[in-house]
Amino acid sequence: MALVRIDGDNLVVVIEGLGKLWALKGSLAIPLANVRGATADPGIATEPKGIRAPGSHLPGVITAGTFHQDGEKVFWDVRDPSKAVVVELADERYARLVLQVDDPRATVALIENALPERR
Repeated sequence: MALVRIDGDNLVVVIEGLGKLWALKGSLAIPLANVRGATADPGIATEPKGIRAPGSHLPGVITAGTFHQDGEKVFWDVRDPSKAVVVELADERYARLVLQVDDPRATVALIENALPERR
């Protein structure tokens, strides 16, 4: 699971527990200027992921790490798709982040309310 917070002008994602091991990443910091938006999307887990490198994927159990699809990199950390949030990015290493969070609605509101064009 991921903890998402706003720290100054950055979106900070901290991967918790064994997720760090599976995703091969402990945290990400993204400038809010490069965040296009966020949505809760429990259905995303059924979509094709692309090529995993590096990371872990056991269908129906865990999707974590970097996946390459259609020339883009997507970071995943999801075990429970009902709690999935998708964060769309621009001008970053990843085109989007797909994260499992405790409260998808609250996480989306936190991100959307922090975006520069929405202040």
